[in-house]
Amino acid sequence: DWTTIYVGSFLPAVELRRSVLEKHAIPSVVLNQRDSSYHFGTIELKVRTEDVNVASQLIEDTEV
Repeated sequence: DWTTIYVGSFLPAVELRRSVLEKHAIPSVVLNQRDSSYHFGTIELKVRTEDVNVASQLIEDTEV
């Protein structure tokens, strides 16, 4: 199972967080639900349920 740990609307910000997880060997997926024509919706960063605690801490430590 996958759990959302971050939601944003700016793809580069989500990808930055995903790359932090990748550097720590934590598998993640980005679910882009933004509409490209009207620019609304969200982009979710998801990790496996067993990685939520570690991944959330890494994301929190990299907040800008």
